[in-house]
Amino acid sequence: MKNTNKKMSQHTMILKHLRASKGLTLREALLDYSIQSFPKRISELRKSGHRIDGIPGRHPVTNQRYTRYTLVEENA
Repeated sequence: MKNTNKKMSQHTMILKHLRASKGLTLREALLDYSIQSFPKRISELRKSGHRIDGIPGRHPVTNQRYTRYTLVEENA
């Protein structure tokens, strides 16, 4: 049987961060929370009913593309 405790704690960490900040990127999720499959966790959260937007951006120095995920107001 698959252990879902780790996924659930990752979901909780992501939602807590999104509620307290202006978003989260893959790099931040990896470095701050050691979440290896961040896009998969975002997909799972969306499927469970959370409205999460992806805002594309580019790093000003390296020109590297990234996506910042933000939680749309839950009380709207």
